[in-house]
Amino acid sequence: MTEQTVTTELADTLAFCEQALQYQFRDRDLLLRCLTHASIARIRLDSNERLEFLGDAILGAIVCDQLFTMYPEKTEGELTRVKSVVVSRTSCAKISADLELDRCLQLGKGLADHETIPSSIMAAVFESLVAGVYLDGGFEAVSQLVRRVTVPEIERTVETSHGKNYKSLLQQLSQKSCRGMPIYVLLDEKGPDHSKCFKISVRIGDEAFAPTWGPNKKEAEQRAAENAWCQIQGQDPPNAAE
Repeated sequence: MTEQTVTTELADTLAFCEQALQYQFRDRDLLLRCLTHASIARIRLDSNERLEFLGDAILGAIVCDQLFTMYPEKTEGELTRVKSVVVSRTSCAKISADLELDRCLQLGKGLADHETIPSSIMAAVFESLVAGVYLDGGFEAVSQLVRRVTVPEIERTVETSHGKNYKSLLQQLSQKSCRGMPIYVLLDEKGPDHSKCFKISVRIGDEAFAPTWGPNKKEAEQRAAENAWCQIQGQDPPNAAE
């Protein structure tokens, strides 16, 4: 393989990574360092390890800001639990896989020959790229990237917080009792377009359950489902709203 072929393949790899991130680097050497694992680097400082350290901190700060804005009613403890899941190695590795960053990683021969790249390496490359976008384009650029890829993880984590997906639990309960399928009814919404909240109630057959407010429809539906589930069980609805 000629040096020109190697150069062309590397350029294609960097371009693919930029397309996945929806961000174009001004400093291509920085992008390459973000993708370079210590197993192939000439010295450790040429790898993405230092960038991973910085990216971890930046990712955490942006996710905290998102959670603080998206869920004004949640306590510090609840926000901390969600944040710990969203910035975990598992979530970062999943984001990397969704972006197909495994196609971009620069690995030593031993790792490159493996069919599956370890999740720790997949997580690290995402954190490194967070740092790279921050250094190359500033905080606004990296905020756009992080928000785009983590909001689905945040919503999924909130929906299944404490291991309970109340929409699923309610559906199972209503099916067992032959009540019919739950229907989620939007009763009201308020606030500006960029920061609306929604009031939703669950109806099963002819019975309507206590409505609740949520910062988005998914969260409001989960809370409404929890209200209905509790009421069917003979408990007070925990999220009842006027």
